[in-house]
Amino acid sequence: MSSLAITSLYAALCGLLILVLAWRVVEVRGSAKVGLGDGGNEALQRRIRVHANAVETIPIALILLALAEAGGTPAWALHLAGAALVISRVLHAQGLSGNAGRSFGRFWGTLVSWLVILGLSVWLLVRGLLG
Repeated sequence: MSSLAITSLYAALCGLLILVLAWRVVEVRGSAKVGLGDGGNEALQRRIRVHANAVETIPIALILLALAEAGGTPAWALHLAGAALVISRVLHAQGLSGNAGRSFGRFWGTLVSWLVILGLSVWLLVRGLLG
């Protein structure tokens, strides 16, 4: 069985990113004294959304990356997908943290994340169909 070393690298980086984003939620919760929900605090709402978006997107991308790695996808392609995922999630977090509207980071972070998921999904489908 493969050690999934490449996926492990990007999973570790994404795990650290998710912890940073979670900590940012905790900081505002503490200063605003909001134990549950967002208490109508806009800064807290945004930080919760940034964290949640990462948690919604990263796991499926990492599952697809691991399946691609286990299936023998070339290392360069795995690193390209993994690096694009990490960079896109950082961009998205920065963009959405800045404002709730459209921004460079939010737009490109979302687009690249979706392209990584789409690319890995199509790759796995084609490999599965062609056997």
